[in-house]
Amino acid sequence: MTSTLPRNLLARIERWPIAGSFTISRGAKTEAVVVVAKVSAGNLTGRGECTPYARYGETPESTLNAIEAMVEPLRSGLDRAGLQTAMPASAARNALDCAMLDLEAKTAGRRIWDLLGRPAPAPCTTAYTLSLGTPEAMAEAAARAAHRPLLKVKLGGDGDGARIAAVRTAAPRSELIVDANEAWTSANLEHNLNACAQVGVTLVEQPLPAGHDDALARIQRPIPVCADESVHARASLAALRDRYDAVNIKLDKTGGLTEALAMADEARALGFDIMVGCMVATSLAMAPAMLIAQQARLVDLDGPLLLSADRDGGLHYDGSTVYPPDAGLWG
Repeated sequence: MTSTLPRNLLARIERWPIAGSFTISRGAKTEAVVVVAKVSAGNLTGRGECTPYARYGETPESTLNAIEAMVEPLRSGLDRAGLQTAMPASAARNALDCAMLDLEAKTAGRRIWDLLGRPAPAPCTTAYTLSLGTPEAMAEAAARAAHRPLLKVKLGGDGDGARIAAVRTAAPRSELIVDANEAWTSANLEHNLNACAQVGVTLVEQPLPAGHDDALARIQRPIPVCADESVHARASLAALRDRYDAVNIKLDKTGGLTEALAMADEARALGFDIMVGCMVATSLAMAPAMLIAQQARLVDLDGPLLLSADRDGGLHYDGSTVYPPDAGLWG
């Protein structure tokens, strides 16, 4: 149900300190910079959060500007279906899409999954991410997290065989997934995949740069490979069937939950396994992704666990188990 009251839009940039630092192949950061959109009608307000990603040419400022450009269209009656064509798939559209969904739920007085005809989300096990570092540093981090059932290991190219072996030794019982963040090359691809297979890694995310990943179609992959930077919204799926076994669905890439749900349905129809992922962000960004998690083989929604503190009323985490959002947070 959509309110017939005029809708007002506010957006702001927020900075959330990370506990320590977060390092991947493209660099390190010490804070999560997010943009929050609020869409109000009467005394009700819906919220959505996104994380601008420089990899896709996004900045916090450009994202804020893109959201604020929708002020007049929203006042003039732009609905969520129209939003999908009014804005490109982006972090900005994600924040606004999720805010509009939250407002729809509040207006109807029902949970958003009921309005969308989707199953109610259940608790699930999330991965916990280990930053890229030396084998010794990664082994220490893995030992501290070895009680967690699922670890996501950031790798970075040369020396990755030693890194993943060190992590496995330090966390012998954890299921491991690897994220190379486009850092491997066609020259070391098979060596690194085999090193991962030898220590029982479940899946490798985005080993090669997007647009230069055709080598994946020419080799015998010893373990499943998941597209991340190579996959965005539904239009990108069909071309990946010979290269990837799974796709990582992130709301900041799809441009919101509306497209993400449609994309998950199509990905499953095409035979892909689904992983749901996130950027380092607060629980407000994770909450909508819990609806995708219900269809996912692997869940990576640990963003709030990497922060020094989460926002008030955030998701409940019990170790690596994450619970669905309360209505006060989102949806």
